[in-house]
Amino acid sequence: MRPQTRKRTAAVGIVLIGLNLAVLVMSVMLGERSVPPLEVLRSLTGFGDPEYRFTIFELRLPRVLTGFLAGCGLALAGAVLQVVTRNPLASPGVIGLNAGAAAAVVTALVLVPSVPLRAMPWVAFGGALLAVGLVYGLSVRGRGGDPTTRILLIGVGISAIAGALITYLLTAGQIFRVSQASIWMAGSLYGRTWEHFWPLLPWLLLLFALLLSKSVALDAFLLDTESTAGLGVRLEPMRIAFLLISTGLAGSAVSMVGTIGFVGLMAPHMARSLVGVRSFVRLPAAALLGGLIVMSADLIGRQLFAPHEIPAGLITALVGAPYMLYLLVGRRSL
Repeated sequence: MRPQTRKRTAAVGIVLIGLNLAVLVMSVMLGERSVPPLEVLRSLTGFGDPEYRFTIFELRLPRVLTGFLAGCGLALAGAVLQVVTRNPLASPGVIGLNAGAAAAVVTALVLVPSVPLRAMPWVAFGGALLAVGLVYGLSVRGRGGDPTTRILLIGVGISAIAGALITYLLTAGQIFRVSQASIWMAGSLYGRTWEHFWPLLPWLLLLFALLLSKSVALDAFLLDTESTAGLGVRLEPMRIAFLLISTGLAGSAVSMVGTIGFVGLMAPHMARSLVGVRSFVRLPAAALLGGLIVMSADLIGRQLFAPHEIPAGLITALVGAPYMLYLLVGRRSL
């Protein structure tokens, strides 16, 4: 990496970290009970007034940190999927990962409410794994056309099937359980506690570290098939491995915050514009952007019509849907 590029990448990283910290502090400050900015900073460093401790550490901080982790996970999953499918429209929402995870979690919430919260990432991972297995298996067996295009089209179909299952469960289940599932489906961070944060943290840390360690192999997918084969990279086994990592990232995020769409589409494109295509620098930038998007969406949703809240998933959809249309219209290669 050239010195000029290295400086630019470092500057982008510092700015993104600063923006994330600023949104985090604002999210802790603002609400029905405002907390002074200095008091937020003092509390986060362990010297705050006990009067604000419950509001900061039990109500707001776990909520915003859970949103940050979920945004990171969705963005990383999208960044990997766009590379391994070689399609800039690929994302957890488009190829059915989010829908599969959501169907599994809604099934658990409605039919097996005794499932503990710490097990939900595994439930969501199972649903997302089933979805991606169907998508990949059907795309490989298909004949004619571009296999990466088939992945996207089959993903849309799997998402529709999962959506139908969710609709049936929401209409057939008991009213209390259905209301819980409906709130979760909206992609809201309302009521998120440390019980949501801690089960999500190891999934993100371990899979992110694994992605960084395999960033060179991921970059091989940026080359054409012949060049990749010439480097000795076995495409299909690596593709399956990266799909599994994406499944874990997206499934665990969805299990804790619901279906927050378009984060996995927008953040990787923004990261690519800021730091380029090399996975070792693009993945951290995408993660920071994903966390920033979800935290900002939650903050806007809380403040726009306070005291009423708009789910973060609705805010990201209002921004992400036009962005997807822009990609469709503006890129002739799609």
